[in-house]
This record gives sequence, C-alpha cells and structure tokens, in this order.
Amino acid sequence: MFRALTVEFEPGATVLLGPNGAGKSTLLSLIVGLLQPDAGTVRVGDLVSDVRRTRSRYRRSVGWLPQHVAAMPGLKVREQVAYAGWLKGLNRRDAWVNAARALGRVGLQDLAERPSRALSGGQLRRVGIAQTLVHDAKLIVMDEPAAGLDPQQRRVLREVLNSVVGDVDLLVSTHQTEDISDIYQHVAVLDDGVIRFHGEVPAFLARARPGVEPSRQAEDAYVQFIGTEA
Repeated sequence: MFRALTVEFEPGATVLLGPNGAGKSTLLSLIVGLLQPDAGTVRVGDLVSDVRRTRSRYRRSVGWLPQHVAAMPGLKVREQVAYAGWLKGLNRRDAWVNAARALGRVGLQDLAERPSRALSGGQLRRVGIAQTLVHDAKLIVMDEPAAGLDPQQRRVLREVLNSVVGDVDLLVSTHQTEDISDIYQHVAVLDDGVIRFHGEVPAFLARARPGVEPSRQAEDAYVQFIGTEA
C-alpha cells in the first residue's frame, strides 16, 4: 500500500483527506497499533508502537474512535466509558472517576446513568470520544466521526472537537471538507499511498482555483490533488 511513506503530523488538529482506497484506514490502523509496519517505526512523542517495553504506554497515549461506535449491551453510559479506560490499563477506581470527567467534557454528564443502547447516534459518537479521553490520551485518532450525523449533531460534534483541541492532538480522517476551517490547523491529502499535500489550512485553501466561492474552496483544493503525480 505505502511506498516508503514518511510523514510527521504537527501538534494540534490535522484532517486527513483522501478517496476510498487511498490508504487512510491502513495509516490510521498503523498509528493506533492495530497493525504493525513491515519496516520503520510509528512514534508518538518518545513512545514507539512496536517496542515491548513502551507498548502499553503507547497504547494509553493514543485514543481511537472508529467510524462505528457500538453500545455495549447491559452497560450504562458511564460504565461503558469506564470499561474503555480499564481496557487501556487504568485501575477500576481511576477508570470510574475519569469516566465522569470525560463525559463532562463531551457534554453527556447528565446521561451518565442512561443505558448506552438508549442513546442517539450523535450521542453515542460523543460517548466514543469520551472513551478516547478517559485514559488521558495525548493523540486522538478518528475515522469519519461525522458520518451519518444530521446538521445539528454535526454542530455539537464540532463544538466538542474544538473544546478538546489544545489538551490533545487530533488526527481525523474524513471525506467531508465543509468544517476544515472551523476545526483544523493542518491538512494532509493521501492518494494511492502517497501524501500529495501536507501543510496548514490557509496554504491548502490557496490551492483552490481562482474565482471559486469561499464555501467551496476546500472541496476544490482537495480535487486538485487527487490523481496527480507525486
């Protein structure tokens, strides 16, 4: 998939754009530790994903929000978030305490005792974000967090993401370009296993064709990189 890929994501919030089959899911899986590279390393700070002595600390430093967040049968909202913390190595007490704090950060503290299966899709996505915050991750990786959400749910999600930027770094894979300027500082475009663009949002938007409406600049800039030669 990748041909000697080297990329270093800057602190802050980065959006990863690319068509289906570009390699985004593979790259995210490498970063969160679901896959290991055949050669080279994946590093967050001074922690390397495939070094045994730092593997558990690496896993705790990275939060993972897949596209589909499932309600855990029989668990209430706070229990589900606490369980995610326990899976990352927290003891039961710390997982329970941190779960309440994480739910507060995503605006779901009032639903802590509600069964997870009773939540809406947008609320469940925010539970997923709380699950990435419960173990004090330094980097949160998200795959299509806004997929399937209505405009109101997307607005709430945007507010949540803006509220956590600064405390953690974000790497978000998406097909949607509408919210780039509202959330992210950096853009990376991946196509056919190659990084076609990696830079700050203003530089990315400047690649749109002259005369394109401001609301369409991100979409137009993205199209300029797809299918081009590296």
